[in-house]
Amino acid sequence: MTKFHGLGNDFLVAFAQQNPALTPDPAVARALCERHTGVGADGLIYALTPGGDDADVHMVLLNADGSEAEISGNGIRCLAQAVLRTQGRNEGDVLVETVGGLRHLRTVKGDVDGELWTQVDMGEPVDGPPMTPAAIEFPSERRATVDIGNPHVVFLVADPDAVDLTVHGPILERSFAGGINVHVVASSSPEDLELRVWERGVGITNACGSGAVAATVAAHRWGVVGAHTTVHMPGGDAVVEIDGNRALLTGPSAFIAEVVVP
Repeated sequence: MTKFHGLGNDFLVAFAQQNPALTPDPAVARALCERHTGVGADGLIYALTPGGDDADVHMVLLNADGSEAEISGNGIRCLAQAVLRTQGRNEGDVLVETVGGLRHLRTVKGDVDGELWTQVDMGEPVDGPPMTPAAIEFPSERRATVDIGNPHVVFLVADPDAVDLTVHGPILERSFAGGINVHVVASSSPEDLELRVWERGVGITNACGSGAVAATVAAHRWGVVGAHTTVHMPGGDAVVEIDGNRALLTGPSAFIAEVVVP
């Protein structure tokens, strides 16, 4: 398998073609993602044989706690770079089959064995689940839920760094049936968002690609930012474009290492 990161959000990628009888296993994901006794990662991506003829790969992502994530904006870029590496390509398009539907990715710039910038068509954002009492009571200027293939709750606050997500993150995550990704955001200009993340099944992460999309969608609806936004996260920046009813996410992924697991 290989290891990549997207803005510090790191993933292991295992290909079925290189691992006979590869099957998603929560126990394996927990063991490999553990940062002290395993390899260490925010999630394990299984690159499986697609069900359709058009897709290059079928993506199954298990979080560090073994739970399944429907989609990951950073993870899917890492998978696309891994696919290109196995095909001996350093650019081009990749079509990924996910539980939320097909996702089209195209190379923007970069080196497939180093850092690669990729744009992902993240599909059409829709409203997320109803607000819970805990989310309604959380102190914020605005709040919204957004579903981008996975669920997010976004809070507009004065200063994201002042919010202790180690305290509020797990409470808000557990308040929604099935869990939810928790985001606190602030706008520094009509083209910029500051974002901090508590990721469902993982905890605090350096970045969240689907969260960057969800936060931009919410902030755009509030009139806080325009249709083209740079989202600043601890791990780095991603760009989100609202194109009609669809959302496009552009950001980097980087190859870290080949990993051999007995």
